[in-house]
Amino acid sequence: MEQNRTKSAAVAVGNRSPEPLFALSGRTVQSDKFWRWGDDNMLPYALSLMSRRSTTHRRIINDKADYIAGKGFAFDERLPLLGRLAERVNGDGESLRTVLSRLAFDKSLMGNAFLEIVTDEKRSFLSLYHQDASRCRIARDGRHVMLHHDWSAFKPDQARTLPLYPLFERQSDGSMRAMIHYKEYEPMFTHYGVPKYIAGMGVSAIAYKTDCWNIARLDNSFQLSGVMMLDATADSEAEAERIVRMAEQRFAGNPGQVMFVIKEGSESDNSRFIPIEARNEGDWSALHEQATSDIVIAHSWFRSLSGLDYSSGFSSERILHEYEVALNTVILAEQEELMEPVKSVIREVAGVDASSLEIVNRPPTRSKPIYMKVWEARKADGLDFDPDDERQQPYLSQITKYNITRID
Repeated sequence: MEQNRTKSAAVAVGNRSPEPLFALSGRTVQSDKFWRWGDDNMLPYALSLMSRRSTTHRRIINDKADYIAGKGFAFDERLPLLGRLAERVNGDGESLRTVLSRLAFDKSLMGNAFLEIVTDEKRSFLSLYHQDASRCRIARDGRHVMLHHDWSAFKPDQARTLPLYPLFERQSDGSMRAMIHYKEYEPMFTHYGVPKYIAGMGVSAIAYKTDCWNIARLDNSFQLSGVMMLDATADSEAEAERIVRMAEQRFAGNPGQVMFVIKEGSESDNSRFIPIEARNEGDWSALHEQATSDIVIAHSWFRSLSGLDYSSGFSSERILHEYEVALNTVILAEQEELMEPVKSVIREVAGVDASSLEIVNRPPTRSKPIYMKVWEARKADGLDFDPDDERQQPYLSQITKYNITRID
């Protein structure tokens, strides 16, 4: 009596590298001691995770923070304390620019940033520390900030509480401390700010998925998936699985995502590979490009300022023009928002007029049109300028190697 033949199919997927990202905790901590940041109190973790997934999204956040922090500080040289603070602003030896850069990064990424102020009762010293925004939560009283190393496993006895500036409170080490909370305004959100790019979260996910598609193509050696028809006979599922494993070893030199199908055997081996062609590669590329453009728009940013304008090349004049627009619409406003509380703290704690403490901006390129006047160039760099100052009237051409005295 002839035995029943079992025809089976199995799928063998090529090696896949694990996603180089850590997953979010599924645990939600309930507490009446703080206001949750997001429905599960883990929104900062989700925002950070997304920034690690989208190259365009992360690049813009990095560049924004760098432009906002500038390249250093200008100040009244008659106030040496300002210079010392700019050079070393805390006991860790960090410069004011380093602290400002981290604040700008947190604010760009999470819509919130936190700056810790440390002094003593006599106001004999002043230190400023950046605090990782993902570790901070607003206390229920609305007047304090709670710091904890892991909000997915919150334990009240491991949290540290600081008052919001201008309140100061004595700590166990005898110091007086306070916290400045920076936040992006968003209607209906009282305790935490919302990042300005929030409407672009969806397109950031699309950009990430299109990147994953390219990674999959790389894993498959850029070969399209297909079906390997195995001309063999299997009496059971176990036998079919054994044949598939043998086939995988035989075709190990042809990596890719392949479906192995066992069909009824015949006297001659008619095994063959049938490729499955993907005709939508252009659609994926267009989708990725559209997502990239939408991310730039969501950030109120410019492609050329983050090295994204490769298709049409780079023009120094265009870059400088877009930098000037970004300077006046984004950068200067962010600098003022970050620096105003810092200046206030310096005045209150150190007793020094900090109005002259200004960020020196760093344009993306040194080149400027030679027909620019000195005061116009200083304005473009975010420096103090005076259109009526005779010293700032020469054209840049007159103070460069060209030494052109007239522009007709």
